[in-house]
Amino acid sequence: MLTHTLKRLLLAGIAAPFIAFPALSQDMTLKLGHLANEDNPWHKAAVKFGEELSALTDGRIAVEVFPNESLGREMDLINGMQLGTADMTITGESLQNWAPMAALLAVPYAYTSLEHMDEVASGEIGEQIKAQIIEKAQIRPVAYFARGPRNLTANRAITTPDDLNGLKLRVPNVPLFVNVWQALGAAPTPMAFSEVFTSLQNGTIDAQENPLALIKSASFNEVQTHVNLTEHVRSWIYLTISEMTWDRLSAEDQAAVMEAAARAQAYERELFTADEQALAADLAAAGMIFHEVDGDAFAAAAQDAVLSSVSDDIRAIVEQLFDR
Repeated sequence: MLTHTLKRLLLAGIAAPFIAFPALSQDMTLKLGHLANEDNPWHKAAVKFGEELSALTDGRIAVEVFPNESLGREMDLINGMQLGTADMTITGESLQNWAPMAALLAVPYAYTSLEHMDEVASGEIGEQIKAQIIEKAQIRPVAYFARGPRNLTANRAITTPDDLNGLKLRVPNVPLFVNVWQALGAAPTPMAFSEVFTSLQNGTIDAQENPLALIKSASFNEVQTHVNLTEHVRSWIYLTISEMTWDRLSAEDQAAVMEAAARAQAYERELFTADEQALAADLAAAGMIFHEVDGDAFAAAAQDAVLSSVSDDIRAIVEQLFDR
């Protein structure tokens, strides 16, 4: 039954922003926490998942979606799912702490296009990754969402590795990223994201690399003039459910979860594609100049550094991806 408070909110046309609940009688409520904000396609797809699952189960299963880390940080949620105190989250290469193959979700230059990434994520390699995550992390991927590719911003065009020539470039404190950019000829500088804008402004660094969404939200257009479409990291992220929660579901309800997840994945892709186009248009309108680059030259220059930096667990697969 609905609580008195919930009835009052519904009659007033008000609903807590994190809840999707057309059900009048629920057998189960799944809590789904993630780090994105309400405008992010991942959040909208998570809400879509809840709506579809409720419809498919005649309201017996509801989903509460908690954005902005309001249910906990990513690693806390993963630990909670393993302990049975959380049901679902959106997570990716962080799972390599348990399942080494999860590192394949974000390997520089491993995927030549969105279509190639889809082929891998939904194919045999993707199935191997999911199986290892289920076995080692006790978390089950049920769908995957795209991430915007990382691109290089600077105050000049950079279309080949030769154009880097010692460019002072901020990178996350990830050895793989540092090694790859050094191999490409840049001078990578690990730095907290919160320091990047000021460091670009005062000339401590010359450039940075991030997806278009972060380039826009961080207002890098105010301190950078060019977006060089290196697309050096394409990656995906999983919508996941705890194995403990999964095992409590009947076979029929498990099938409903998978169908709702498939619908949410398709919906997220529509949002993602439109969002990437809108972001590019907004940044161009803000004065940024976009440049196509010689992707093959960048990938060739990065290959040895990538292969020497990845773990033994995935090196053979990465070699296979580079030999496409």
